[in-house]
Amino acid sequence: MRQYIPKINVKNFNVFTVLSLLALIAGVAFYLYWVGRYPEAWGDIGIYSITVVLVIPGIIGTILSLMEKSED
Repeated sequence: MRQYIPKINVKNFNVFTVLSLLALIAGVAFYLYWVGRYPEAWGDIGIYSITVVLVIPGIIGTILSLMEKSED
């Protein structure tokens, strides 16, 4: 059985990569801003829910947009 390990190629950088990186940065920046402004809210589930909605698609979108397209 052959394992498939996707290869990342920076030459595939496109508008989807930019949007994914912006979502990732926005999620991290939102969390850091909110916790810096309201230190007692670092464990608030509402902050986590907004951050996760931005960060996870940012990570997955970046990886998917940079993967090499296979020509099988």
